[in-house]
Amino acid sequence: MKNEFYKFTAKTLQGKEVSMDMYEGKTVLVVNTASKCGFTPQFEGLENLYRKYKDKGFVILGFPCNQFANQEPGDEKSIAEGCLMNYGVSFPMFSKIEVNGDGAHPMYKYLKKELSGLLGGRIKWNFTKFLIDSNGNPIKRFAPITKPEQIDTYLATILK
Repeated sequence: MKNEFYKFTAKTLQGKEVSMDMYEGKTVLVVNTASKCGFTPQFEGLENLYRKYKDKGFVILGFPCNQFANQEPGDEKSIAEGCLMNYGVSFPMFSKIEVNGDGAHPMYKYLKKELSGLLGGRIKWNFTKFLIDSNGNPIKRFAPITKPEQIDTYLATILK
């Protein structure tokens, strides 16, 4: 039976519908992002992680979100340009979504249920990170303040 995570789909910044089963067999880090957040410089660290481990079956999926202090006001085009120009992001970025409330993307509803954080089933802020193992199981949740460099230590133990 297919793992729950692989049943979800999302639209890329270019508007293409992508099924998460495309990432089956990979270790996935799902991150809600924003381009005008104090944590925005984490894009650089995330990109470094992606480049370091992508050949070992690791991928980062970025999901822009404007639910926290209007820190992602732009449209898909400006988000894509900002990620590329400012941080050289080459990992997959998706269309803007909601992560909390009734309009939350179904994948985020699932991830919050599987790995609740300090606020229970809510996302506290931008750059909350969910790690999904290569079998599609959510295994760890990282707070927005957790820098990608700290996640590197954890990834080094599971991506051999």
